[in-house]
Amino acid sequence: MNVSPWQALALELDHWSASERKIGLWLRDDDTVAPSPALDRLSDLAERFSTPILLAVIPLLAEPALAPTLRGMPLLRPCQHGASHLNHAPAGSKKSEFGADREAADIDADIALGRQRLRDLLGDAVLPVFVPPWNRIAQNHAARLGALGFAGLSCFRGYRLGSDGGPRLLNTHVDVMDWHGGRVGRPAADILGELVALLAQWRRNEAGDIELGLLLHHRDHDETAWSVLSDILAATAVHPAVRTIDPGQFVTPPEDAASGVTGLR
Repeated sequence: MNVSPWQALALELDHWSASERKIGLWLRDDDTVAPSPALDRLSDLAERFSTPILLAVIPLLAEPALAPTLRGMPLLRPCQHGASHLNHAPAGSKKSEFGADREAADIDADIALGRQRLRDLLGDAVLPVFVPPWNRIAQNHAARLGALGFAGLSCFRGYRLGSDGGPRLLNTHVDVMDWHGGRVGRPAADILGELVALLAQWRRNEAGDIELGLLLHHRDHDETAWSVLSDILAATAVHPAVRTIDPGQFVTPPEDAASGVTGLR
């Protein structure tokens, strides 16, 4: 029997309900620097679905006007997105601001400068989560993030800490954007197919509840991206297998955090 992508998602969520397991859904949005109509739209989306969003702000590019704007957007939870979002990778390599070729002292100075700038701008609202541009940071640099004041590191599916460890890893898993096909929103069928495949794999291969992170870039969203995101949140909000996670919960001391959810992949 052929089913639509939305029916396939509903069926997979039903499997999770039948096994009495929960999917913790959370959102991260990258590249914030200034107030904009797109940021307003992101905040409206968060309010409509009562969904807090981890907002990765580029500290050395952030405009002063961002501070009063975010005070009126309590569900957008700011954190640090690199330093200047500059590519320091050698020619021919994948873009990275914090690659293995850079000296530790230079990396630490950039991150500390960005952290202080963000705290000066946004104060205690900043969550101690570090988001490296392009989701890339060399493992040896990630290992020092705890000493630099971070309790979490958020990259993308498949990133792993090295043998020296690092802060809690908060990987996102599905990106709503197609960066190679023209910086446009991905069709619903593509995103839903990826979501269903991931959830089915985790349901079969892992025990307990899981956490699923969606990756957004409000500055680049077209109507396709906004529409698919809204429809996904609408579909998951009413399903008993899904609960929304406030990103702040990830960096709350264990004795205060909600229990029963495994670490992120």
